[in-house]
Amino acid sequence: MVGKSSDSRQVALCDLFSFTADRSATLASSMDQLIITIDGPAGSGKSTVARQVAKSLGLEFLDTGAMYRGLAALCLDHAIDPLASPEQVEQLARESRFYFDWQTDPPRLLVERDGQATDLTDRLRSAPVTARVSQVASIGPVRSLLVATQQKIGQIHPRLVTEGRDQGSAVFPDAAMKFYLDASPQVRARRRSRQLAEVGRDVEESVILNQILSRDELDSKRADGPLICPDDAIRINTSDMTLDQVIDLVVEQARNQMGAQLQAGS
Repeated sequence: MVGKSSDSRQVALCDLFSFTADRSATLASSMDQLIITIDGPAGSGKSTVARQVAKSLGLEFLDTGAMYRGLAALCLDHAIDPLASPEQVEQLARESRFYFDWQTDPPRLLVERDGQATDLTDRLRSAPVTARVSQVASIGPVRSLLVATQQKIGQIHPRLVTEGRDQGSAVFPDAAMKFYLDASPQVRARRRSRQLAEVGRDVEESVILNQILSRDELDSKRADGPLICPDDAIRINTSDMTLDQVIDLVVEQARNQMGAQLQAGS
């Protein structure tokens, strides 16, 4: 799902589970990896920060949250209740081909089913998708499938900034550097409200706050890949920081700790 060349802009879930011997030979060893993880709760700004940090450091960017949101959107389309029918969600994930269009900035998420591709990007932050994404993400087999996919992406594209909720704790526990972004629920709700307003969606801040509180509880209590701050992560409370300040701080910390590694791949 990550790539700059035309033949690697689209990486399907099925592709990542059926490598040929030749394709496997191109995978990077763990010694070659330079992975930075950025985790945090809903509305902490990790997606925007991760994308800008990746640009500043000359690394690639993986938005893992979009993968779960895309699957939640498909559940809505197929009238699947993740709580009542988790096995149907797993089957839906296995039958769908997700990929990013890396010719756009930010990359857009598409899904291919029955030979037809649909762009899901504009739906990923919708209220119905947001209400279901934690339910989808809490399904163990689904999470295992997507975690394995993310790890394969990290092998194919070893110089990577990846964001999510379990990137540093479960997906890439040996990442070169880990960050955890946090902010008060009120600040996160305000930020998300402004973000939605910028794309023409007017949602009451109180509604968003309730969604954030609910998702925090679901994400932190799920059995598989719960939202936690890794012990070796740099924790940043962004409540009183601007977006640019957060980006600058993460970039500065990364360059201070991994300057030689970053230069080696430039």
